[in-house]
Amino acid sequence: MAGLTACGSDNNSSSSSSGGSSSTSSAAGGSSTGSSSSGSSSAITCANGTLSAQGSTAQQQAINTFIKNYQTKCGNSTNISYNGTGSGPGVTAFTQKQADFAGSDYPLAASQQPQADQRCGSGKALSVGTVPGVIAVMYNIPNVSKLNLSASTLGKIFNSKITKWNDAAIQTDNPGVTLPDLTIQTFHRSDGSGTSYNFSNYLNKTAPTDFPTAANKQWPGSGGQGQQGSKGVAQAVQSTAGAIGYAEVSYATSNHLNTANIGNAAGKFVPLTVPNAANFLNQAKVDTSGGNYVFNFDYTYAADDAYPAVLVTYEIVCSSGNESAKLPELKGFLNYLSSSDAQSQLPNLGYVSLSSSQQSAVAAIYSGLS
Repeated sequence: MAGLTACGSDNNSSSSSSGGSSSTSSAAGGSSTGSSSSGSSSAITCANGTLSAQGSTAQQQAINTFIKNYQTKCGNSTNISYNGTGSGPGVTAFTQKQADFAGSDYPLAASQQPQADQRCGSGKALSVGTVPGVIAVMYNIPNVSKLNLSASTLGKIFNSKITKWNDAAIQTDNPGVTLPDLTIQTFHRSDGSGTSYNFSNYLNKTAPTDFPTAANKQWPGSGGQGQQGSKGVAQAVQSTAGAIGYAEVSYATSNHLNTANIGNAAGKFVPLTVPNAANFLNQAKVDTSGGNYVFNFDYTYAADDAYPAVLVTYEIVCSSGNESAKLPELKGFLNYLSSSDAQSQLPNLGYVSLSSSQQSAVAAIYSGLS
């Protein structure tokens, strides 16, 4: 997994701690190997209080790091918790006023918007893309450390049409590689997941004949075994010879799993690196209608250095109608997420940073919350 670094031992735990004062400070930065990250202010606006959020496990490692940074700078009167329950449960918690904001790896669907808006009262619920990530295809094949898998082959594997690792289609993707006569064990998310949505979207858009089912947060493929959360998928792959699964890349690195080079629309095999993921992400069109910031990926883009299985985690938050006591801290923390200091740390954690102009656009949205 060239270009990626280990991301910790347990990415699915909640993060919270206490800290202090109300002031403006500067966060610890980090070197960036992804997109440009010099757009928004590096200052932290501190506020006292408590925030509770939950949702996407894909952004868990990043959010844990940012919470630690924010609370370290702001002192012992600032308390923020984030529980990686998954995108679906996170949105539900937000609409039921059990979370001040939620993380979701897909924007609010049209069917979810009315209930989310109702939760906000005087305003509407926004979907603001803030933490771009990379989806790894993780595998456990004894004595195989490098593997190419086309979108067509992946579609057949995750629809139970290919069941052995020495199948002719996999051999064609991997000339000269000795593959075992070993049964393929596929693992997917059992819970509603933005990672499932984005991975199934990649398969459907890139290989519609072999994966004809449209993207869905509930895994739409046939067969396989479901596991709770990305952590569960990664651990199942790690413990099962012949296994394959998908998760945000930090779960692959923390479980020491090999990841496949995957096929793009032109049939080229692209290694999973942060720069390659950034190259694909930079081709996305951003929809800002309704005050949102939503990425639409171009799966037809087929450069050799553009890794096509990516996601963006959206922070789901009220444009207005937020609790007045929590508003300063909510704006302060979310603005920090979009800052150059925070975004510059993402590549070293295995994520992709927003571009400079994207950081500024997202920061403007968070600054306008009321």
